[in-house]
Amino acid sequence: MAKIEKLIYGGDGLARIDGRVVFIPYSIPGEVWEEGKLEEAAPNRIQPECEYFGDCGGCSYQHLSYEDQLQQKKLILEEQLMRLGKITPPAIDVVSAEPWGYRNRIQLHFDGRTLGFQRRGTNKLCPITHCPISSPAINAAIGTLNEMAKDRRFPDFLQSVELFTNEKETLVNVLSSSRPVGKRFFEWCAEKIPGATESALNYQGFRTSHKSFFQVNRFLIDRLVELTLEGARGKFAVDLYAGVGLFSRTLTGMFDRVMSVEVVRSAIADLEVNVPQAAAIQESTEDFLSTLDETPDFILADPPRSGLGKRTVDHLVRLKAPQLTIVSCDPATLARDLQALTAGGYKIEKMTLVDLFPQTYHIESVTRLRHE
Repeated sequence: MAKIEKLIYGGDGLARIDGRVVFIPYSIPGEVWEEGKLEEAAPNRIQPECEYFGDCGGCSYQHLSYEDQLQQKKLILEEQLMRLGKITPPAIDVVSAEPWGYRNRIQLHFDGRTLGFQRRGTNKLCPITHCPISSPAINAAIGTLNEMAKDRRFPDFLQSVELFTNEKETLVNVLSSSRPVGKRFFEWCAEKIPGATESALNYQGFRTSHKSFFQVNRFLIDRLVELTLEGARGKFAVDLYAGVGLFSRTLTGMFDRVMSVEVVRSAIADLEVNVPQAAAIQESTEDFLSTLDETPDFILADPPRSGLGKRTVDHLVRLKAPQLTIVSCDPATLARDLQALTAGGYKIEKMTLVDLFPQTYHIESVTRLRHE
């Protein structure tokens, strides 16, 4: 018998059996499990909305009400800061929006003529006909691709496809296939999927190519920008991991000079189109900071899940920018980076959990720091 003590980052519940730690997916604190089966359910357990929940590897928390999901994510963020960063957590604000139909971008996998998502912890396919956390246009495209797969013209050697939409147009990007996919497939998609394109998408005025990153929660994009740049002031700003310029565009209206740093070639090309007022620099963040001698008034960093890393943090500590804001998608690497930054003279002013990924274990946060 195992009683769930808490949820951990990654979605599982933690329990102990004879002093040995075990992790149980789709569990809730206070529940009792035995040999992978639920014996005593928590009173706050609810019926998942999606029929694929527990099989599809995408969502982790549909058995919890949305209010409970937010509370658990806040507790996990606090625990990561304390355990990994040795940091006393500040008061954490929580910002959320509609928890269903929010995703504007997904990856679909194929097994012959069957499409779906990967099953939890495997490369095996979970066939689907719809996805409740995805937008209406994404779901329409899923339905259309399922119909197209019944046609003998369908390329059954497809392995994975990405869909990205602004609800009027949908970018169809083949990620992998065992043979080259001919142009006829994309022309067919354009006939069947309204506004289908294969090169780039205009999302709220941002050109986004198929290899460029853009935020996936269509309801919280503007709010994320507002929170991230709140209180920023001065003459010179640096946007690290700038992507296609989501933050840079607003920064150019707040600062006299903005340097936008991005290593991905397609994103830099998009950035130059989207924010011509900024100085677009195609370089890794580490390399850029290593040669930067002038101290910016404000630095924004939106790193990947791997976080900033030691070299980048060392350069940030050296530069001593009075204002530094970090947009993080991984609480573990955030805790590690904050530990080094606070040791280097930075103080956490404000932290906000922005729930960009409802129903999943993923945690996005915005941390505002000031150098003392």
